[in-house]
Amino acid sequence: MSDDYILTEDTAPAETTETAEKLVKVLIIVAIFCLGGGLIWLFGVSPFRPFTKIDITSYDVISRDNILIKAGITRNSSYFSTNARAVEKTLMSVSSIESVQVSKHFPDRLHIVVESRQPIASALAILNGVTVPVLFDSQGVIFQVGMDDISSSDILPIISGLEIEEPFPGMRLPPMFIPFFRELEKIKMSSPMLLDAVSEIRIDLRPFNNYDLILYPVYRRIRIRLSEFNEDIIRYSLLLLDVLASREDEIDIIDFRSGIASYIPKEASF
Repeated sequence: MSDDYILTEDTAPAETTETAEKLVKVLIIVAIFCLGGGLIWLFGVSPFRPFTKIDITSYDVISRDNILIKAGITRNSSYFSTNARAVEKTLMSVSSIESVQVSKHFPDRLHIVVESRQPIASALAILNGVTVPVLFDSQGVIFQVGMDDISSSDILPIISGLEIEEPFPGMRLPPMFIPFFRELEKIKMSSPMLLDAVSEIRIDLRPFNNYDLILYPVYRRIRIRLSEFNEDIIRYSLLLLDVLASREDEIDIIDFRSGIASYIPKEASF
């Protein structure tokens, strides 16, 4: 009886060890297959499948769908089939887009950051013999002809005196006006209420590529002539208008070009 007992005690651990080794081998094989399958999916399948997520940020002038269409991104586009630099180049050809950054995230994500051109003013142009409005940015780039896509809540200063014929998206206004446009953008960002008080700004061309600016206030009939354009001058000139409001019927133009305000009576105006 003691011999039988000793035999059972010796064989049980051996059988358990053998079973455990088989189980470990099976688990290792399964793990290898799972790992191999995951790697195949990650590197051999997912990058060729359509993007699971496409992020587009900072778009406002052009819609998400139009961005995808113009970029050539379809529902079948994938990580390996999409050339990020080519997409950037294509989108940069759109006149309403100022800058683009496209990045792919392995294995199936796409991120497009679009900075649209922001309108700082509108102007009137002649297109095929018809007067049409155009929008342009602080760099003098006309990026929209007509205003069908502009909300009625968008209030933009009107710039007159520009001779624009046959405008097209991407057309650039003369570089001599860029400093004025940039100052206009600064005021729009810092003190938009000042621009709300002006209905029109006329460019009065002078010899040797110089020009004056004539402001038409919204609530006053007195015009303002300037040779410089910045927030301080605009603010001061509008304050002076309030002071001279009682003489509105007598004064035609307030002239700030010399640095000291002077006015021109209506009968002497030109």
